[in-house]
Amino acid sequence: MAKKLVVGITQGDSNGIGYEVIIKSFSDERILELCTPVVYGSSKIFGFYKKQLHNIGQVNTNVITDAGDAHNRRVNILNCVPENSFVEPGLSTPESAKAAIASLEKGVEDLKNGNIDVLVTAPINKRAMNNEGFGFTGHTEYLKKSFDAEDVTMIMVSDKLKVGIVTGHIPLKDVASALTVEKILAKLRALGRSMERDFGIRSPKIAVLGLNPHCGDGGLLGDEEQSVILPAINAANDEGILAFGPYSADGFFSLGNYDKFDAILAMYHDQGLTPFKALAFESGVNFTAGLPVVRTSPDHGTAYEKAGKDEADPRSMMSAICTAIDIYRNRVAYDELQAGKMNIELPDMSVKPKSGKIIE
Repeated sequence: MAKKLVVGITQGDSNGIGYEVIIKSFSDERILELCTPVVYGSSKIFGFYKKQLHNIGQVNTNVITDAGDAHNRRVNILNCVPENSFVEPGLSTPESAKAAIASLEKGVEDLKNGNIDVLVTAPINKRAMNNEGFGFTGHTEYLKKSFDAEDVTMIMVSDKLKVGIVTGHIPLKDVASALTVEKILAKLRALGRSMERDFGIRSPKIAVLGLNPHCGDGGLLGDEEQSVILPAINAANDEGILAFGPYSADGFFSLGNYDKFDAILAMYHDQGLTPFKALAFESGVNFTAGLPVVRTSPDHGTAYEKAGKDEADPRSMMSAICTAIDIYRNRVAYDELQAGKMNIELPDMSVKPKSGKIIE
């Protein structure tokens, strides 16, 4: 049996559904059999939410002050938020934002120090945290800075889809000017590497979406497809990356073309995440590729409207935990395979694609 990994889990916003989906996840004994969980938060708040939940199985907890003391058959709670934190389900408060920051900082510290193997982050309220001095537009940007990563890519993951994003948390009005051939090419490289190392997909096929309606309609609705996106696809092809497109986003998803590809690269946040969540919301996972460590998150937000009402669905959190474990093990297997090659190169059996073309 494979060694149980130590999975760190940040509490997120304590007034959202983070605690509820964590507790519900580990009420399923199968999840606890997969890993040793360390929840960065508050045993007091954990207990509060546990009392709000009905029809859940036994959830045995263990309060610790160091991740090294984690019990491998219990949900370990590492108290790291202010002692005076209190719960107001459904409300965005300075206290819940400060608790979210403290939880994330401690989880990342332990990840850096090797005290945990992977990190799963529960949802946060970005605005509330920035009001308290967080200084980042989300988890992705914070983790990039924390681990001095050259570039990171948000990938939304499910059993149906894997969607990467070129531009992340920026205003829509700034997207077109932010797109460059090199930036798109860099994301294609990163997406391809991640598919191979993190997901075990050899020679992945990547679909690239256009920016404008109908891919610009021959320049009538915009020329980014011809001037930026298509040159990036062709450059990727020259490097042996199996990139295709650009595809018009509406027809691509509505016709089910995503089934033919291993991954999809969208130009901006909502272009990729809206269809992803429509098709895979219950089990979707947010994964940050390009980090030297493994971090995942559920694909939903704080859902204040459901907090404290026993209405939160834990499936995305359960998927985030399982995906983090799978990616960690895939990386180990991939790296061992590369090291074992001893500089012996296998013949390239892949078929290089033809130059990209616009597909509406």
